[in-house]
Amino acid sequence: MFAVIQTGGKQYKVAKDDIIIVEKLDGETGGNVTFGDVLMHGAEGDVKVGAPLVKGASVTGEVLEQRKGDKVIVFKKKRRQNYRRKQGHRQFETVVRITGIKG
Repeated sequence: MFAVIQTGGKQYKVAKDDIIIVEKLDGETGGNVTFGDVLMHGAEGDVKVGAPLVKGASVTGEVLEQRKGDKVIVFKKKRRQNYRRKQGHRQFETVVRITGIKG
């Protein structure tokens, strides 16, 4: 059984016991989270595709960790103008283990 969910403007193909890293979600470590935007779900021979969402389908998960991602360096430069700017950024992210798929 698998599902394709949408969260944070991105799409993820998930199955039971998968661990995914998504943009920051509200929730405590050890809490549960429900993804209602299921675009597709199914098994080997039976696949349902939503238009745009599958009605009645949901994916549940457990929040394992709230953390910051790797640092991304933003470097701007204009040649021959003595203009250089360097800035770092770390995006907040949530680590989720998928516990169930209902369809």
